Amino acid sequence: IDRIKTFEPPEGYYVAFSGGKDSVVILDLVKRSGVKFDAHYNITGIDPPELYYFIRDQHPEVQRHGLEKTMWALIIKHMMPPTQMMRFCCEYLKERGGSDRRVITGVRWQESTRRSKRKMVDICFKDSRKSYLHPIIDWSERDVWDYIHQNNLPYCSLYDEGFKRLGCILCPM
Repeated sequence: IDRIKTFEPPEGYYVAFSGGKDSVVILDLVKRSGVKFDAHYNITGIDPPELYYFIRDQHPEVQRHGLEKTMWALIIKHMMPPTQMMRFCCEYLKERGGSDRRVITGVRWQESTRRSKRKMVDICFKDSRKSYLHPIIDWSERDVWDYIHQNNLPYCSLYDEGFKRLGCILCPM
């Protein structure tokens, strides 16, 4: 909460909300901090239905943004489906929005080698008008689950079915 208060921009945060466990924690922390914010979910068209319904039913305050391009249009444009080496889909489907804003995310170092190199506060390398705050960047997965359980936060049912991470259906990552 102190991190969120420290870096609060005058216009408030753009909260990037995916519906995953980290986003659930971030949204709760932002609310508890008392800062100004607006939360956003980019509909991909290929998220699991359980995730979409969880966001719709449990977080009606989150603004939902429709598709600009479908996955199928992206596959045609790139002449191939996304792969681990060419993962173009996230840029178009998930990471849009937040230009000219400070975007708050649930990115954590423990999630991947690439994310372990991120800073708590940084600038988007594709859009220099967008900056990021990752206030739980140093949290472990256990920290996230402990926070969810201690605060009795709702989370997507897919975690109870054995999923460790949530993302688009058939994501190569």
